[in-house]
Amino acid sequence: MLEMNHSFNISILASGSTGNSLYLETAEKKVLVDAGLSGKKITSLLAEVDRKPEDLDAILVTHEHRDHIHGVGVLARKYKVPVYANEKTWEAMAPLIGNIADEQKFIFDMGKCLTLGDMDIVSFGVSHDAAAPQFYRFNKGDRSFVMLTDTGYASDHLRGTIRDADAYLVESNHDLEMLRMGPYPWSLKQRILGDRGHLSNEDGAIVMTDIIGDHTKRVYLGHLSKENNLKELAHMTMEETLMRYDLGVNHQFHVYDTDPDSATELFAI
Repeated sequence: MLEMNHSFNISILASGSTGNSLYLETAEKKVLVDAGLSGKKITSLLAEVDRKPEDLDAILVTHEHRDHIHGVGVLARKYKVPVYANEKTWEAMAPLIGNIADEQKFIFDMGKCLTLGDMDIVSFGVSHDAAAPQFYRFNKGDRSFVMLTDTGYASDHLRGTIRDADAYLVESNHDLEMLRMGPYPWSLKQRILGDRGHLSNEDGAIVMTDIIGDHTKRVYLGHLSKENNLKELAHMTMEETLMRYDLGVNHQFHVYDTDPDSATELFAI
């Protein structure tokens, strides 16, 4: 149950290049954002935080890449969960997730606000090589949570949209030197490093220096590459950068890691 002075309970069920999924609940609604692992794996990840897929009220989809939609179809069909995505993402992912009943399909346009029970969800576009990728800011009362991964850069407009949330999931995809020296072909390295690729540890940290505000208490590092990053490197880069900008790391707010195979503890904001 939610504590009386909190708006959200959240667990980052999985985050990484092999699969992504996030669970968020209020007093009225339980939501999954992306389902980039098998239905069975997501069910077990939910169980780690004592939650069940049959209680979900919605699945929100950010974009159609496999590491974000792998289990969407299975979960939607098995538990009759409504699925929300923008029109271009629906078109791109429809052949990949199998049939979903029309009454479970909902359009959530980019740049719009969706009211779901007692929360407002603002969608915003990001720069990534997908049909129409969008992420979300969840608002309830004076509390908010922001997801920002799978983007090659963060524009000034985007930064304004996501500034001063209570908690963030922000991309720390790769260490630049590990990527440059690693085994990926040059074409893939160029894709990752480009404006429609992924934020590096350094890039993600610089974005955070511009958007952390007085409300911010938690920063979670997400979508780490298995081949081109280490948790310790990502964490160190984020903390050192925030310290360099004289931000209140480790007293005003804290930096947390995520994992591709296990859920974070359920945290409240």
